[in-house]
Amino acid sequence: MFVPLALSAHADVERIILDNGTVAVEITPDIGGRLLSAHLSGQPNFLKTGAAVITEPNPLVTPEANNIGYFGHEIWVGPQSQWWTQQLLNDERRARKAIWPPDPFLILAKNKTVEKTAQQVILHSPNSPISGVAIKKTYTLVNGKSNQIQLDVEATNIRDTSVAWDIWFNTRVPHSAYVYVPVAHENDARIEHFSDATYDGLTHNFSDGIFALENSNSAQKQGRKGKIFIQPSQGWMAAFRASQLFIIQFNLQPKDAIHPEQGQIELYQEFLNAEPAEGLLELEVHAPYKTLPPGVSMSATETWTLLPYDGPATRAAHIAFLKQLKLH
Repeated sequence: MFVPLALSAHADVERIILDNGTVAVEITPDIGGRLLSAHLSGQPNFLKTGAAVITEPNPLVTPEANNIGYFGHEIWVGPQSQWWTQQLLNDERRARKAIWPPDPFLILAKNKTVEKTAQQVILHSPNSPISGVAIKKTYTLVNGKSNQIQLDVEATNIRDTSVAWDIWFNTRVPHSAYVYVPVAHENDARIEHFSDATYDGLTHNFSDGIFALENSNSAQKQGRKGKIFIQPSQGWMAAFRASQLFIIQFNLQPKDAIHPEQGQIELYQEFLNAEPAEGLLELEVHAPYKTLPPGVSMSATETWTLLPYDGPATRAAHIAFLKQLKLH
C-alpha cells in the first residue's frame, strides 16, 4: 500500500527571497520547490503564478494526484510520452501511456532546503517512485553580474536499474509577452496548432534569423492554443513585457542530443480573447536525453538575465535592442 507524503504543517507556502538590489527572486521549497517570482527590483513579477499558490498550499502527493496550476518556474523530466511508463504505482496511467499530469513527486512535493544564504538557495526533491530520480536545484545570484540569476539542476537515478530522461526547464509568463528565438531556418520550428471549436492556431513570424511568437487575438474563434518545438541556432531566448526584458541562456545542443519528440526550446501558448489575464506562455528548455545507470547523475543550467527596457513594443525595436546585447 502506498503511503502519501505528509502534508506541510503551515497554512501558506514558505517563501525565500534573494535580492541584490538589482534583481529579486522568490523561491519556495513547497509545492515542488519552484520559483514564484523574478523581476527587476521595484518592477512587477515577470513570471506568471496561479491562485492555487494561496488556495492550495498543501497538496496531497500520491501516484493518483493531478496537476495543480501553481505555474511559476518548475522542473520536469522528458520526454512527455514516457512520464508514466517507468512506474508500477498507477496502472491506469501506465497502460494508456498518459502524457498528463507530470510526476506529482517532482511538481507537488515539498523539497528539503539544503542551503539558504543571502546569495543562494539549494533545494532537494524527495526520491520519485514515478520517474526514478531525485532533483537537486540550486538558485544563485551571480557574482559580479547583478542582473543575473543562475539555475543549476541535477537529476540522480535513485533506482537499482537504469532510467532514461532529460532535464526540462519550464518557465511560465503571461501569454502577452513578446518572445524571440534565434533559428537558422524557418523549418527549424515545428508548430502544432491545437485548433478546435474554441481555439484557433498560433500566429508567428520569421525573418533575419529570428522566430517570433505573436499573441494577437483570433478574429474567428475565442482564443489561441498551440505548441512550437524549436532547434535554436544560439543558446538563448528573450521575452519582453512592459518595461522589462527577460533573457534565458543555456548550452546550445546538437539536434541529435535532444529527444526526437521534443525541441531544445519549446513554446506553449494558450489564451482566450475575453480573459487575457488568464493567458499562459511557457518558455521551455530541454537538456540532452541521457540514460543514467543506478546512482548516476546528470546536470543542466539556465542563466536568467533581467534588464530594463523603455523602447516601443514592436518587433523591430525589440530585435534592435537584442542585437545591441550581442547574445550568443
